[in-house]
Amino acid sequence: MTTFVLVHGAWHGAWCWNKLVPELEALGHRAVSFDLPGHGNDSTPRQTVTLDSYADRIVEVLDSLDEQVVLLGHSMGGMAITAAAELRPEKLKALGYLTAFLPRNGESLFAIEERNPRPSVPVNLVAAPDGKTAMVNPERVTDLFYHDCNAVDIAFATAHLTPQPLELLTMPVKITEVRFGSIPRIYIECTDDRAISIELQRDMIAASPCAEVISLPASHSPFFSLPRELAQALARLA
Repeated sequence: MTTFVLVHGAWHGAWCWNKLVPELEALGHRAVSFDLPGHGNDSTPRQTVTLDSYADRIVEVLDSLDEQVVLLGHSMGGMAITAAAELRPEKLKALGYLTAFLPRNGESLFAIEERNPRPSVPVNLVAAPDGKTAMVNPERVTDLFYHDCNAVDIAFATAHLTPQPLELLTMPVKITEVRFGSIPRIYIECTDDRAISIELQRDMIAASPCAEVISLPASHSPFFSLPRELAQALARLA
C-alpha cells in the first residue's frame, strides 16, 4: 500500500479529487486530500496567502502521517509540492506532477508560463476590482479545464471554483539539489491539455528530467475525465 497526498491546483480545492480517491482506495492504496489556504472550505484570507503558506499547509499534512508518501500536485499544485519537498524531503517516496508546473530553482509559475507556445489561462484571467485575485473567464473555463468531462462533473466543478490570489503566481520557489533534488520525480502528462500545453509540459520535463513519464489522452482534469486510468497509472508507479 502507498499513501498518496493529493494537492489541488489554482481555483480548485480538495473536492476535485472526489472521483480519484475511491479509485485509489479500490486498488488498495490510501489517498489524503485537503484544501490549500484560501481554497475550498479553508477560510484563510486570500490576500494573505503566499507560496510559503501553501508549503506550510502541505508540511502540516506530511507531519501528521507516520509513513513516507507520494506527494502528487496538479497544475499550480506542482509549485506547492516543490516548495514543500524542499522542507520535508525525508517524508517523500516520490513527487508526482499531474500536468503540473515543474519549476527549477528561482522560477515562478508566471515565469514558466512565458515559455508556453500556446498561452491560454493567463490571457483569460478576470481580475477582481482590487487586483488581488482573479477567476478564469467563465465563457472559457470549460474549454480550458474540462472539455472532455461530462456535464455533471463540469457543473460541479464550475460551481466550486474560488478566486485565486494573483501575487502568489509570481512568487519563485527556492530549492536545492541536496533536498528537493534527492527525491524521485514522476510526471503524468496530459496530451489534450488546453491549459498547460503538452509542449510546455515536455519543456519542463526536459529541463527537470523525471524518473518516469506517463501519458494520458486527457484534458487538464483527468481526475474527472479518466479517474480510473489515472489511479491505475499512479498504482503502477507506486
